Amino acid sequence: MNFPPIAKVRQNFNHPEVDDPAAAAARVVIGSGIVARVPAGGRVAVTVGSRGIADLVPIVRAVIEALRSLGFRPFVVAAMGSHGGGTAEGQRGLLAELGVTEASVGCPVRCEMDTVVLGTNAFGLPIHFDRNAFDAHGIVVLNRIKPHTSFTGDYESGLLKMLAIGLGKRQGAAQVHKLGLPGLVKLLPEVGAFLLQRTPVALGLAIVENADDRPARIVAVEPEEILAVEPTLLAEARSLMPGLPFAELDVLIVGELGKNYSGTGMDPNVIGRLRVETTRDHPAPVITRLAVLDVSEESRGNALGVGFADLTTERLVRAIDPTPIWVNSFTSNFLARARVPLAMPTDREVVSACLDTCWRIDPAEARMALIPNTLELTTLWVTRPLAAEVEAHPSLDFETDFLPIPFDDRGGLDQRALFPESLRGRRAPR
Repeated sequence: MNFPPIAKVRQNFNHPEVDDPAAAAARVVIGSGIVARVPAGGRVAVTVGSRGIADLVPIVRAVIEALRSLGFRPFVVAAMGSHGGGTAEGQRGLLAELGVTEASVGCPVRCEMDTVVLGTNAFGLPIHFDRNAFDAHGIVVLNRIKPHTSFTGDYESGLLKMLAIGLGKRQGAAQVHKLGLPGLVKLLPEVGAFLLQRTPVALGLAIVENADDRPARIVAVEPEEILAVEPTLLAEARSLMPGLPFAELDVLIVGELGKNYSGTGMDPNVIGRLRVETTRDHPAPVITRLAVLDVSEESRGNALGVGFADLTTERLVRAIDPTPIWVNSFTSNFLARARVPLAMPTDREVVSACLDTCWRIDPAEARMALIPNTLELTTLWVTRPLAAEVEAHPSLDFETDFLPIPFDDRGGLDQRALFPESLRGRRAPR
């Protein structure tokens, strides 16, 4: 095939950013009303989930030190539902991969999976809650606020989700997801509101991120304000979230997927595909042919989200660890995202197959974009048919002329050369 040439494009985002996230987190904790809610010397659980939040370790350590300065005895509690294989060892391992250990944050880290049942939800299912957090004198619910990867509502990925699903551990996460999307949309606010009344939540600590996934704002939210404030923070997060600048593409090549980029491996808010049973995809972007080439090292073989793609590589398929995908899929009750697409021997053959099947007679006519993953979207490469849109877009600038796609002698795509600023580009070469 005569592959079409590609040019590098920079996408310029609105980038409000907190200068010193750790100091900001400590400042808002100390300035909050937590002292009035937790007895002197009380034990305070600080939630940490499975997401790779920027400056997570300094932020958590600063929160721990701030709580200790107020006279409390803080500890970290793993709040990640069924992630890490749904085991204490797996969740401790995930926290360690994020840099969160007892040594790094200066306090105990509790990952036991034991729960207490506090009641039942509207469907009669039990409401589980982490025993370590429940037995504390206070809970600081620390999480970022972000659009969810499966549904749209007033409460998506944020403080209520951390309460209902993260601290629900594997059993609680399974109950909230039991009835699929209709149940999730109804149960997340319902169970979250219930837990705000029945558990010792003493403070919410919300992180709103910019398009580079850096903290744009860190906000202390008093427990009685969470239900009212979280939707406004979600709207702010949505306005800052990066995305693809094109409404339609014939081909999208994604360098790698992974849990470190999105809970679903590739973010549906970016690629437009939901792949949730009985649910329509997002209206944009519309992508005729989507391929993903690798699963990230950080995802440790958890290739959940590979089902979003039409094509992939045999290399990615060989790297799949089925156990975490099974746990995630059967907990969430979303199975389509785990389906393995057609796999080709090399990157060159994947790109060729995409161009052959994207409904264009001539590959040179294909509107194709290449991105490193669905999180890092400042840099992308595009083919000539997208040039007019790039030039007309106020936030896009060409950085190179149109160049040959950099395949090596074995048919591999040189992702490091295309995306040197990405996580993959920054990793030490093997």
